[in-house]
Amino acid sequence: MSEEDRDRQPRLPLQDVPSELQEKIVNLNGNPNLNLYKILSNNPILLSSWIDFAYSLRRNCTTSRQLRELMILRGAQLCQSRYEWFQHEQMAKQCGISEEKINAIKDWKTNSLFDEKEKIVLELMEALIQNKGKLTDQLDEQLKKHFTEAEYLELILTGSFYVMVPTLLEALQIPVEK
Repeated sequence: MSEEDRDRQPRLPLQDVPSELQEKIVNLNGNPNLNLYKILSNNPILLSSWIDFAYSLRRNCTTSRQLRELMILRGAQLCQSRYEWFQHEQMAKQCGISEEKINAIKDWKTNSLFDEKEKIVLELMEALIQNKGKLTDQLDEQLKKHFTEAEYLELILTGSFYVMVPTLLEALQIPVEK
């Protein structure tokens, strides 16, 4: 963690996560002690909605968790979100992505570690961030070639959600857990 991160003060207080939401997070195999959840506990109703949507993206999709974690990590890189990278690097490893592949995400376009589907979703994440959501016709065709309509939507929703997360983290100056 950089000195800048250590010196950063969150813009809202780190609240205790309400017990019913702690239980909800634990039941989903999550960690209720994340600073993100503590900040969102300033509005428990929105925290509950956040949990429902975030965990739905993690658990109720038919696209592979590995594909979605690669997208999230690429988004964290592009948004320079240390917090997002820290959390999802662990999740990526847990779902079977090698450390070598994680370290190669920055160079995905030219790296043979990434297969065709992985390159398509990484290109999608870049389009969502760098092109503000505008997809080329070629990318649209590739997504439709390799994914069902439901999976296409899963990938767009996952990528879009994880464009919002680093924005929220930065706006509220949420520190990485020690």
